[in-house]
Amino acid sequence: MAKAKSNTSFEDTLKELETIVEQLEVGDLSLEESLTAFEHGVKLTRTCQDSLNKAEQKVQTLIEKQDDIELKPFTDSDAD
Repeated sequence: MAKAKSNTSFEDTLKELETIVEQLEVGDLSLEESLTAFEHGVKLTRTCQDSLNKAEQKVQTLIEKQDDIELKPFTDSDAD
């Protein structure tokens, strides 16, 4: 399994994480392989979360620069 690099895109990291989840769901890995995959998945999850946090900070900074835009929390109904 390749390690997540700082120059790897969010999308690539997420795709790798999805692959790991699929492998774990199938259940064909040995216990040791499963633990290694899980550990790598946790690292990828942290990398994705860090990327999302940075993006959120950028968005909030942009919004704060706009006096006429009101920041409101995102809800599931906003996605529809």
